[in-house]
Amino acid sequence: MSTLSIVIPALNEAENLPHVFATIPLDALTAEGWGVEVVIADNGSTDGTGEIAASYGARVVDQPLRGYGNAYKAGIAAARGDVIATGDADCTYPFDDLPRLLRILDEHQVEFLNTNRLGRENREAMKPSHTLANHALSLVSRKLFKSQMRDSQSGMWVFRSYIWETLKVTSDGMGFSQEIKNAAVREGFRCLEVPIEYRPRGGEVKLNAFSDGMANVSQLFRHRLRDNALRTSTRAQWYDRSTRPAPQPLVPVRPPKPAAAPEQTGRGLAGTGRGLA
Repeated sequence: MSTLSIVIPALNEAENLPHVFATIPLDALTAEGWGVEVVIADNGSTDGTGEIAASYGARVVDQPLRGYGNAYKAGIAAARGDVIATGDADCTYPFDDLPRLLRILDEHQVEFLNTNRLGRENREAMKPSHTLANHALSLVSRKLFKSQMRDSQSGMWVFRSYIWETLKVTSDGMGFSQEIKNAAVREGFRCLEVPIEYRPRGGEVKLNAFSDGMANVSQLFRHRLRDNALRTSTRAQWYDRSTRPAPQPLVPVRPPKPAAAPEQTGRGLAGTGRGLA
């Protein structure tokens, strides 16, 4: 049986967690041969986020050093799965779509699967200013890293855990999301992007569009300069790329149909409770 780690960073998301856990399709994933663990990277919450996550059977990793990237680095480091899936704890990402995304990962022999929230069908779920900023950052990202990804800021990705050690992602903040994608592209991993449904946020908005956007632009250029420097030096390869199977031809993937919001349940998820085992 393959194992899936669902890694979710969370900062004061106690209000949203019951709905988030209700959208995780544990039965469907198990039926398709996946063992599942949920890892909540608690980023210094003060509202009982960690306790609520543990009550649902999640493994809670405490990361008191604030920052989106810091939370993800702690959560991914603790993950035990063969495949890692991510998403925010704010109800915006469709965890119930994971079975489809995992099938795409396998059918196309993908190593890093990004999701695109910026289709017109999702325009009501995001502020126009945020949509514009996402398109602008994604354009800069494509130009700098010769990437085909249309949504560099999406927070939902599915990737094979063995690639993490090679990616060397350093960003502590929101720039982590674009950096991990660009690192995967530049390292030559097989990448694909598919559309998803994006949903209205629950609870308090923590994103500062201007300051976070400017920080992301700065991070893009720093990453590109660092990447150039690395490519002028001799780098050790820790794996043999020639042993990886050739990628299958990629075909267009249609956007999923919007799903009705699932009813909240009290069912727990497989896990070991708070702390690392």
